[in-house]
Amino acid sequence: MAVLEANDSNFKEFLAENKVVVVKYYADWCGNCKLFAPKYKRVSNEEEFQSIVFIDVDAEKSPEARKAAKVDNLPYLAIFKEGELLDGSASSKEDYLRSLLALA
Repeated sequence: MAVLEANDSNFKEFLAENKVVVVKYYADWCGNCKLFAPKYKRVSNEEEFQSIVFIDVDAEKSPEARKAAKVDNLPYLAIFKEGELLDGSASSKEDYLRSLLALA
């Protein structure tokens, strides 16, 4: 599945309409965010994760979405299940992303 863009106006809809949502918070100036983006996209396209929605949120332009996961650094990965935050942390490691997906 493609990585979808979200912002404050549609973030809650993504959480309400999908059982599991993985979020990558980023900023345009963040070098690690840019380096991690291809890995995030590749994982989102893996067949075993097709039922999970992957979204990107520009943390600087979406303060409400940022607060939902208590983002404190970038890039920040979080997983929501049935609208509730399960876990999240500042990370640009594929292993951490996979550990979040194991919670789904």
